[in-house]
Amino acid sequence: MDSKGLKNMKKFQNLSERDIDRIIEMAWEDRTPFDAIESQFGVKEAEVIQLMRREMKRSSFKMWRARVQGRKTKHAQKSPEDMDRFKSNLQRSISMNKISKK
Repeated sequence: MDSKGLKNMKKFQNLSERDIDRIIEMAWEDRTPFDAIESQFGVKEAEVIQLMRREMKRSSFKMWRARVQGRKTKHAQKSPEDMDRFKSNLQRSISMNKISKK
């Protein structure tokens, strides 16, 4: 494993199992951009891909990767009004990884 891989592994060790599950859930959701994951957890797109590869079965990872590669909804537009807006209905009730009371 290269030094970059080791660095990312240490970063993942700082995440709780619940955080990792939430990152996977957000990554699997088509309309949740990678930017939302990075703003909540500090995990960049390449790190999310690495985490998904590590945590998922090979066939599931390949299916997910083929689906999200180049998908516009996974890559938020870099306009100021969209930077803090989450696209998924599920994301509206979540702010900085804390679920609001309903």
